[in-house]
Amino acid sequence: MAASPRTLPQSLRHHLLNPVALGYLAAVAAVGVWVVLDALLVERADASLAGVWLFIVTAPTSMLFTALPGSLAFAGVAVGAVVQALAVGAVYRWLRGRTARTATA
Repeated sequence: MAASPRTLPQSLRHHLLNPVALGYLAAVAAVGVWVVLDALLVERADASLAGVWLFIVTAPTSMLFTALPGSLAFAGVAVGAVVQALAVGAVYRWLRGRTARTATA
């Protein structure tokens, strides 16, 4: 197998800058905004579980960070979002490459 001429930053950018990966990141950002607004604007007698949705939309990567103390667990949300977006973007690019090769063959 031939080595890719791209550097690591170029490969990461290639997999992150496509409609599917950017859509996923937009969905995670929308959930994040909803969680922040829920925490700031809604008064409850008991606790809200809205913050759990950030871990759900970035699972399974973010679940690895849930054992960290305090707010460090929320670092898993950022890491999980990027890792999941890279994975989704890589699958998207792979499928696009397969369909392009099939169409030309």
